[in-house]
Amino acid sequence: GLNRLEAAFDVIRSRIEGKKGETPWKKWAIAAGAMLMVGMGSYTMDSHNVQRYVTPEGNVQNEGDIGVSTRGPYSISYGSLVPKKSQCTNLLVPVCLSSSHIAFGSIRMEPVFMILGQSAATAAMLSLEQGPDFAAQDLSYKALSRRLMDDGQILTLVTKTSASSPQLKGVVVDDLQAKRSEGWVWSQSLQPFHDRGYMHDNNEAKGMVWAEYHAQLKPGLYEVRMAYTSHDNRASNLRVSVYHRDGMNRVEVDQRKSPPKDALALSLGFYEFDEEAVIRVENDQSDGYVVIDAFQWLGPQK
Repeated sequence: GLNRLEAAFDVIRSRIEGKKGETPWKKWAIAAGAMLMVGMGSYTMDSHNVQRYVTPEGNVQNEGDIGVSTRGPYSISYGSLVPKKSQCTNLLVPVCLSSSHIAFGSIRMEPVFMILGQSAATAAMLSLEQGPDFAAQDLSYKALSRRLMDDGQILTLVTKTSASSPQLKGVVVDDLQAKRSEGWVWSQSLQPFHDRGYMHDNNEAKGMVWAEYHAQLKPGLYEVRMAYTSHDNRASNLRVSVYHRDGMNRVEVDQRKSPPKDALALSLGFYEFDEEAVIRVENDQSDGYVVIDAFQWLGPQK
């Protein structure tokens, strides 16, 4: 088996995907080494099958395959390359870094090892320049990142989507923040979209796939908007339930039609809300791919 480093900061699946419950990269505590980017990865988190066997129907089946999308490129932290300071101060580990098994399924690619090897070597050089007893954990990230970028290293991604997707104003809840059932497939196939991508129901499991968006608001009147990417294969009869102060309104959305030309999001109307707002999307009886991205509350309206 593979023994990996135990550091103060671990690269794990939910951090790569940016799932709810894991603080986004840019907000993680510097003390844990989370914001100290030294390279990037993007390959699918996968692990090859353990064996092949013959099913009772006579078909050959792989057993043990894992393949999970990273939902786009992700940054790798310097904090995952160095051990805890109490254990060792002069070691950098670019290959068997601190990560979970499933996250390592993406990090294991040779280009990523080359990137992290370059970053680790640069950090080692800069640490040695500080003296023989200098701790690698105390290295100035400002100096390290400046040298890495001067050498052409890419530490984080400025995505095309940040330029093609206008930043939504008001209170915004993205699909990654929503409560979701199983059955959603993450995608970046069509632009524009909000943040890192969107999800769709794969046009399957009708009546079983749902998502709930919860927003904390100041009481008042708000316009509710739904962001999505349109296409001819989308549902023309998506039912969106808006829960507000006076009850619930169900709005039918035709996702084959684009939102207004100057907007990423389609208006679902104006509603009075108390402190919490809830929107629920279900794929029940939908006649095509159901897409979820972000919901937007504009207000309070005067």
